Amino acid sequence: MNLDEDAIREHLTEVIEQHRDLDDAITAMGVAGSFDALQLQRMKKRKLALKDEIEKFQNMLVPDIIA
Repeated sequence: MNLDEDAIREHLTEVIEQHRDLDDAITAMGVAGSFDALQLQRMKKRKLALKDEIEKFQNMLVPDIIA
């Protein structure tokens, strides 16, 4: 993926927001007490995928340094 730094930062911001929103939704489901276990499992899986994507884009912003 060949994106410029501004596009990477913009996408990273969007993904972080999605991750935060999903975390809030998962927490709200737990507080509500009645929830669909399958839906909760899917939400948690999506949250992990977003976390991986966040890490991937954060690594794209770090310059390669040969030691």
